[in-house]
This record gives sequence, structure tokens and C-alpha cells, in this order.
Amino acid sequence: MEITERTKELIQKHKEWKASLQSKEVGRVIEVDEVASQVAAFYEKIRGVVDWKEEHLLRKTAIGRILRRRLLLQPDGEGISGPLLEDLVRGGHLPNNQVPLSLIQITQEIIDKYLYILNNSSEKTPSEFRTKDKRTLEDWLLGIAASEIEETLSPPIRERALISYMTSEMADKIQLQGGQLSSEEMDNQIFAAVQKALFKLDAPTISHHLLERFYPKWQNLPRKTLISLAENIHAVRKSIENVLRHPISERLYRVAERQDTPYLILGDIISEDPNGFKDISENPKKTESAIEKAYNLRLLRLKERIKRAAVYSTLSILFSKVLIALIIEIPLDQYLLSGINVLAVVLSILIPPLLMILLVATVKPTSVTNFQQVVFGVMKLIYKNEKKETIDIPLPKRKSPFFGTIVYTLYALSFIVSFGLLAWLLNFLYFSPTSIVIFLIFLSLVAFAGTIIRQRGRELLVLPEKEGILHGFLDIFFLPMIQVGKWLSGQLARYNILVVLFNFILEVPFQFFVEFFEQWRAFLKEKKEEIH
Repeated sequence: MEITERTKELIQKHKEWKASLQSKEVGRVIEVDEVASQVAAFYEKIRGVVDWKEEHLLRKTAIGRILRRRLLLQPDGEGISGPLLEDLVRGGHLPNNQVPLSLIQITQEIIDKYLYILNNSSEKTPSEFRTKDKRTLEDWLLGIAASEIEETLSPPIRERALISYMTSEMADKIQLQGGQLSSEEMDNQIFAAVQKALFKLDAPTISHHLLERFYPKWQNLPRKTLISLAENIHAVRKSIENVLRHPISERLYRVAERQDTPYLILGDIISEDPNGFKDISENPKKTESAIEKAYNLRLLRLKERIKRAAVYSTLSILFSKVLIALIIEIPLDQYLLSGINVLAVVLSILIPPLLMILLVATVKPTSVTNFQQVVFGVMKLIYKNEKKETIDIPLPKRKSPFFGTIVYTLYALSFIVSFGLLAWLLNFLYFSPTSIVIFLIFLSLVAFAGTIIRQRGRELLVLPEKEGILHGFLDIFFLPMIQVGKWLSGQLARYNILVVLFNFILEVPFQFFVEFFEQWRAFLKEKKEEIH
């Protein structure tokens, strides 16, 4: 059985990745004090609980946060790349004594590029919108800059190869009925959907990859192109956001999500031994055995990741709940009711974690039938097959205005029923109005976070789940909470009190202390060495 040409290209990319891991002379490296590093790493762990992010976003989030802090202290950005990389090493996001000093200059050039675009972007912007647009643009550009810096520090050769592989495969299979999009627009949509499905990449990272797609010389933009881009960056941002927000994007993502498991497993098998993959593929039994091994390893990692996500997200929400209880809920109850409802406090602390445990415990990440389908899917990717597979994406059905009105009315009523019943029950338990509102807010946040974690827990499933009548009734009750939780989560990402506290009150003086502590230890070490 012959391997497909695309699979051969994927194997070659993995060989290049494997070769890049070989130890080579890197010259001088970034070195930080080990004790200061332990202090900073402990802070990062605490912060990881307060401002919880998914594991694959931790380093990029840290880069973005440190970059913004450094620019706050030094708006021109001159020479901030060295301290930025040192902060990343101290925080445990990069290994000590392994990051080449040469990366400081490369990182600084990346920062300078984005600052140039930002500082030269206002010429064609109407003056009344200039300030607001510039703040939005700054946030957008720094998010993309963080992505580019991370990929410069740790090039995702395997991940980008698998994205390219799946994008090409999906582009051949998908047929959009009605011809709504041009070939180029469709390719961009599939490219974005595949990244989101395979590696759960966020909007800034996908935007970064789209920029590289629009500008093939993005890493080393010619001066003329950079000037033109800066003048037209608002239009470029809009075109990228149109890709991410297009009505077809969600449908393509759902298709890619159902198709991605065989690609992930194939990538794992090749990563294990790129040079030996040809021998494995020549024997179907060896191939199936390799698929089973890779599948079980990924399943084990998935279960561990779900547990950690459940714990960290619950703690993050719980800390916010305790803070709001101390600042708002308890003082208001004492003022208005001349006392504290102990039952309300206990229930508001216990119920959200219990709901999270229930949501996570009922995830079914795999089945025997699902595994068999994965084996079949991987085999189809590896070996040449004359039969062409197609995936039809139908146009959305036109809804009758009459039935559409009824559906949306019922959906609105489900919000009233869901929150109304809970509010009535809490009132029956003598919750104060303030406690009821706060409890519903945090219950919605947990419901949304739990739903996201459940979706992550299903990432190996290729078969649609069967939903019974009970599931349908639960949807009517819980979907409003999940939707409210989604909206609140977006607001908290911008206005989270604890995150603001950490960013502006604790982090700046703490990082100053860590740097001073490191300098002090270096001074003491130097003085000790002078003693003969």
C-alpha cells in the first residue's frame, strides 16, 4: 500500500522538526538567578489560578501581559525585549540557561514592527474615532505580537505542518452549496477552522497566521510594504475579523472538529519516529497497533487535562466569588438585613464546585465504536485511495418568520423560567436579593466553563453523540445559564477585578522586587568571590 504524497510531505516536515531538536552550539544564553526564578514561578502559579487560561495559551498570555506591562513603563518599547525574555525565564515559561541571547535582538525587531504599525496607523482614521480605534488596534496588535514572539521562541514546526496538511485535505473534500464564497475566501475559512479545531488556537494566534498568509514575507517585511500596511491596518484588521466572524465559520469549525482526531493521531505517530514511519506503514497490523498506542496516550493526557482545567477554573471563579462576597455581598447584607445568612454563604461556595464536578464527571471521551472509526480515518489519510470523499456544507434553511418568532419567544421564555425558578428557590432559602444576583452570576460562569471543558473532553470523538429526551429538557433549563455565562466570561476577561488587582497593584511592584532581589544576590555573590 502506497503512502499519499501529502503524508510524505508531512513526514518530511517532522524529520525537519526532529533535526531542529538536536543539540547545537547556541553561544551565550539568558541566565537568571535560580532563587529569584523560584519566587517568580510561584507568583505565576498563583496567577494561573486567579486568571485561569487553557494550558496551551499560558506562555502566550504571559508574553502579552509582560509586553503590555513593559510598554506601560516604557511606551517607545526601546530595549524591552531583554527584560521581557528574562521575565519569561524567571516565570518558568522558558528554560534557564538555554535561551540564546541572539533571540533578544530578533524579539526586539518583532516588537518594533508592531509599534511602528501602531504609531503610524492614524493618518486615515477620522479624528473622532482616532483615540478609541487606536486603543482597540493596540490591543489587537499586541495580541498578535505575543503570538509571533512565542512562535519565534518556540517554533511550532509540527503544529504548522499538521495545520497545512489538514487544510489541504479539507479543501479538497468540502463542497459549499450555493457558491457563497470565492476560492480564496473558502481557503481562508478552512484554514481558520482547522487551527481552531486541531489546537484550539485563539483569535490573536489565528489572526497572526492569517497575516502571514496575506503577507508571505511577514517575518521580514520590506520597508515599503510596512509603510503601506501601517496606513491601511484598519482595513486589514477588518478583513481578518470578517474571516473570523463570517456566518460560515462556525459551521466549518464544527465539521473540522468532527474530522480532526485522525489527523491528530497521525501527527502523534509520525512525531514518535519520523524516520521509522515508512516501515510501520508498510504493515497494516503495525499501523493499527501504532494508532492504538497513540490514541490511548492522547486519551490519558486528555483526561488529566480535563481534571486540571476543572480544578483551576473552579478555583479562579471561587476566588472571585470570595472577593466579591467580602467587598459587596457581606457588607450589604449586614447593612440591609443586620446579619449574614450562613446557609447562603455555604451554598454559594459549595454549589458551583459541585456543578463543575458533575459536568466534568459525566464526560464520555471515547468508545469502542469511536476508536474503530478513528483507525479507519487514519488509514484513509495514510494510504492512497482512488475514491474521493466529499463533505457537503448545505446552506442554512430559511426560517418561516412566523415559526421564527415563536422559536425566539420560547427561547426568551426559557431564560425567564430558568433564572426565575432558581431565584424563587434561593429566595425560599432566605437568600438576600444581592446574594441571589451574585449566586446566579457565578453559577452561570461555572455552567459555561464546565461546558467548555466538556467540549474539550470530547475532542477525540468522531461520531455524533446521541441525545435523549432528558438531555433535551436539561438544555431548556441550562442553556440560558450557559449563554449568560458566556457573555459574563467575555466581560470578565476585560473587567476581572482580581486580574486588574494583579496587573496594576501587585505585578509591577512585585516584578520590581524580583529584579532588585536578583541584582542584590548577584552583588553578594560578587563580593563573596572577592574574598580570598
